[in-house]
Amino acid sequence: MRSLMDLLKENKEQAGSKIDQLIAELCPDGVEYKKLGEIGTDFYRGSGITREQIQSSGTPCVRYGEIYTTYGVWFDKCVSFADASKISNGKFIEHGDVIFAITGEKVEDIAKSTVYLGEEKCLVGGDIVVMKHKQYPKYMGYALSTTAAQLQKSQGKVKSKVVHSNVPSIKEISIPVPPLPVQQEIVRILDTFTELEAELEARKKQYEYYRVNLLSFDNNTGVVRIKDICSKISSGGTPLKSKNSYYNNGTIPWLRTQEIIFNNIYKTDKFITEEGLKNSSAKYIPENCVIVAISGATAGRCSVNKIPLTTNQHCCNLEIDDNKALYRYVFHWISCQYEELKSLGQGARSDLNVGIISDYPIPVPPLSEQQRIVDILDRFDALCNDLTSGLPAEIAARRKQYEYYRDKLLTFKEKSHE
Repeated sequence: MRSLMDLLKENKEQAGSKIDQLIAELCPDGVEYKKLGEIGTDFYRGSGITREQIQSSGTPCVRYGEIYTTYGVWFDKCVSFADASKISNGKFIEHGDVIFAITGEKVEDIAKSTVYLGEEKCLVGGDIVVMKHKQYPKYMGYALSTTAAQLQKSQGKVKSKVVHSNVPSIKEISIPVPPLPVQQEIVRILDTFTELEAELEARKKQYEYYRVNLLSFDNNTGVVRIKDICSKISSGGTPLKSKNSYYNNGTIPWLRTQEIIFNNIYKTDKFITEEGLKNSSAKYIPENCVIVAISGATAGRCSVNKIPLTTNQHCCNLEIDDNKALYRYVFHWISCQYEELKSLGQGARSDLNVGIISDYPIPVPPLSEQQRIVDILDRFDALCNDLTSGLPAEIAARRKQYEYYRDKLLTFKEKSHE
């Protein structure tokens, strides 16, 4: 695949000169900036859709959290469905509508927007503002995703656990509105970036597909419990936080669950002292343990430590008996079982525990077959998950370049109204 920079070098001069030519012809005195209140033909709030009302089929619907987690600059299909007859005073969106999430956790992300390009009418949930308009829909999506637009969305918001926006604030957002041919050329260029990123994301999905297939076995493969292939299973501990002598100038690596992200652990963010180790339930574990997070939002994630270290009490540490299983095989199996493990969580925080992990089933093919699977998945894993040379690094670099050119393409000399 050509790199993004190679592709840009091929068409950047042509694209830039074409936009410059269009601006010189169509708006030589500058581009008009307009507030959304001037552009929009209607603004309205969505109607609440509860988690219990979401189903596998029915009327397509959008909930506000999905604008943050699922949809990009635009989308044409919904991932959720509901029974419209059971939604009180249901509100809908149609092709071209812009929707804003007006509740969020971060000031800098509030009022994230996306444009609906599908043909079916879709329900929209509460904490969503819908904007109808007569502009070029994709251009609106890109223009409202710029750094300048997001800064306007977050102005005046109070930092707290829940951040809110509203219709009056959204109406005050100002964006450039060049003539349609300029908008179309900008969309053409930016679509190239998003298509390339989508191709990289597809490679990650390909990895998931191969992993699932490699870790699917017939009935002839023996299945045991995880504890049956371990020489030892333990959890860690947290030295008393009020004791500075347990932490200050500590040299013993101490792993917390937020550092467990399906990765190899070569260092830790925190350290404890010998005194802290002695006066807590934290204990050293050898390298090449499979460490499973068992607490709250992190539950079900796993890692492998490449150095001896200690962990907090929210880690289940599996020392694998290498006569029975390969630790890398166990790591890949548990990684593949992430969703299933999460579903076993208990209590308000959906915590797991050492017992649940210990009793979880694992198929155990011969060691030679385990090694074959590990060799394949380790190669895929390096490509997809290495933070410096794999796909995440490539995706991050391309996203950064996209954001730079997006902001540059959508910054114009403003037309004077004097």
